[in-house]
This record gives sequence, C-alpha cells and structure tokens, in this order.
Amino acid sequence: MTQGVERSPSTGLLAVHAHPDDETLSTGALLATWAAAGLPTTVVTCTRGERGEVIGRRLAHLAGDPAALAAHRVTELAAALAALGVGDHVMLDEVAGDGPWVDSGMIWQSVGRAALGADVPEGAFALVDVDTAAERLARVVRERRPAVLVTYEPDGGYGHPDHVQAHRVAMRAVELAGEGAEGWAVPCVLWAALDADVLEAGRAACGADLAPGLRTAVGKPQPSAAVPGGAVDVRVDVLPVAEQVVGALGAHTTQVQAVRRLPGSDGVALGCYALSDAVVQPILAAEAYRVAPGSAVEGEWWPAGVRVR
Repeated sequence: MTQGVERSPSTGLLAVHAHPDDETLSTGALLATWAAAGLPTTVVTCTRGERGEVIGRRLAHLAGDPAALAAHRVTELAAALAALGVGDHVMLDEVAGDGPWVDSGMIWQSVGRAALGADVPEGAFALVDVDTAAERLARVVRERRPAVLVTYEPDGGYGHPDHVQAHRVAMRAVELAGEGAEGWAVPCVLWAALDADVLEAGRAACGADLAPGLRTAVGKPQPSAAVPGGAVDVRVDVLPVAEQVVGALGAHTTQVQAVRRLPGSDGVALGCYALSDAVVQPILAAEAYRVAPGSAVEGEWWPAGVRVR
C-alpha cells in the first residue's frame, strides 16, 4: 500500500528489494538514516516472500502454505518499515497490470551461492519479463523522482534469482524513467555491498559465545556483494540508527533469529543475527555501497551519517 507523503525531486531515496526482510538486511541503516533526516524514503518490494523458510515452532504452520506465509510476511514488513521510520511502501505487482508476482524460491548451488531450482511456481518473479516489471517500477520512479535509487549488485548479493531479477528490473526502470517529456533521470544509483575485510572481522566478533544451535560464519565463503574496501563508494554509520535497525530485524520473526547487540560501540560489529541457516552474521558498524556505472555522488541530497568517498 502506498501512503501519501510529501516528496521532493532532489532529496528522495527509493529502495528496490525482492522480498520482505531484504530492505532491512541489505539497506536498513541507509533507510533509517534517510527517514530520520525527514527526507522522502520509499521502499518497493517485488514479492511477498511466499517461498521463504520459517524459523521457529510458533509460526511453523506457515511453512508450505504460500498464501498464509505471504500474508504474514507482509505484516512483518509493515512492522519493519515502521521501525525504520519508512512511511512510503509500494508492492510492485500492485502498480498496474496482472499479478501477483511470487517468490521464485531458490536452491543452494554451493556454499553461500543460491540459484533457481527446478520447482518454480507460476508467476515467479525471476521469470517475469524484465521490461514489463521495469515499466511498472519506472512509473514509481517518475512519480517519486528520487535523488538516489538503491538495489542489489548484478549478482543479487549472493545469487538469489529474485535478487538478480530485482537488479535487472531496477536498472532497466532507471533507463525507462528517464525517457520522454515527463521523464526523471535518477542522479545516483547505489548497489548494496559489503566491505570484505570488515565483514570477516565482524564475523569473528560474532563468533564467540554462540547460543546452542547457532554456527559461526568465520571461514565461510563471502557473498558476491563483498568487495575490497577500496571499491566501496558510500558508507552509512549504523550506530545512530542501530535501535531502528535492530527493531526492524526483530520484526521479521519468520526469517531472522538471534538478534542481539554486542557490548560496546567501537568495534566493527554492533550486533549479530542469524537467518534460517543458523549461521551468525554481524550487524556491521557501517553499511557499504557501490555507485553504479554512470551515476554520480556529487549532490546535496546526502543526510548526516552518510559518508561519500
């Protein structure tokens, strides 16, 4: 559901994500920082996460029931966006045309590397025509006229087919949105990233005193979103919005577990969490982003807490 908010053509942020929880896991601090500055902040979600695994016994009945899980995850998303301070949300398949588009599911092709499985549901987002989806998103871009659009890097962070498709759709939508007399050329496109060295240090910080059933991420392959520190163009300080991010992570109860803050605030990791694989990951002290080719970071739209190289 889209909520009416005042929008500026020069200061808005628009984030494009595949499933509920991705907005927090990939861009939570950026969203919270933007919203806390009183700037227009929009999240577009492409599916309702019907094929996600379900953590814990309390909600285990949702597993294997795509419609019920989708309905529940939409409520989790609303709670997470409220925690982040984001008041403008769009489900992409509700913009126009037929729907819904659904979570495509995934398999683990190798350790830390996802791929599309053989059991693909009807309406899977990963198989939707890119231009069809991109035109819908372009309508949102032309309406919101954001200064910054953020999404995944080309490999979707770790290869998830819906993340890869969301990247393709977002980049095509930027092209389409700039066409015509009413077009809007997005000044800056960001791709969510991870500083590879910082990530490994954060994994180590979260590797001690693990609760029963949880596993360390130390030594495991890094995802495709991880890049050398020198390739990071934008960093967001997480500490000023840590409570918002932790609250949003906690809202996604079917997908995220073991959310906790670490003592002290001067390390590379401010906290930890785990997904359904029970591998503990850090809440890093800074979110990292790359600037997409052809984009620019020169502008007056960056709020305090966002550091541009």
